Amino acid sequence: MRRLYTYYDDPVDPEGFERNNVLFNWPEFGDKLIIGKFCALASGVQFIMGPANHRVSSVSTYPFHVFGGIWAENTPPHMSQLPFKGDTVVGNDVWIGRNSVILPGVHIGDGAIIAAQSVVAKDVEPYTLAGGNPARPIRKRFDQELIDLLLELRWWDFPPERLAEFLPVLCDSGLESVRTQIRALLGK
Repeated sequence: MRRLYTYYDDPVDPEGFERNNVLFNWPEFGDKLIIGKFCALASGVQFIMGPANHRVSSVSTYPFHVFGGIWAENTPPHMSQLPFKGDTVVGNDVWIGRNSVILPGVHIGDGAIIAAQSVVAKDVEPYTLAGGNPARPIRKRFDQELIDLLLELRWWDFPPERLAEFLPVLCDSGLESVRTQIRALLGK
């Protein structure tokens, strides 16, 4: 999991993010949580990893095998029967609101915002505000041209000195001015 410039807001145990908020994270299962740069994760955000799932392809979903003994002898290995949804990926500059839950294999695009108390079961497109249970797109943050320019610019990959110079653009609410400056930077 990479978290450059990303923070988790927890007044009680901010250093315990992985231990307390990345649930069922068993490396032997093979899925990863990948979090981009400049993300803001509010208190109570949880990521549910793949091993939290249960077998759904048979009559019973009960994990008999994990209890050992004769049950383990008479059943296939538990984790090999779980649905594998792949890595859970949070893009760059993503804000995830308080007490949201992100389910296994979800991809949240760059610049997205997840409303508080949301349960994200499906992918969220870049620069989209999504919320609810299950979370659904509410609206795009910007028009498609500005989204495309931001995705091409990839400001989160700027070296620190260049980023420091670019901060006034990132904090400018005059989107037409921002669009013009990004176009110029990209030579468009």
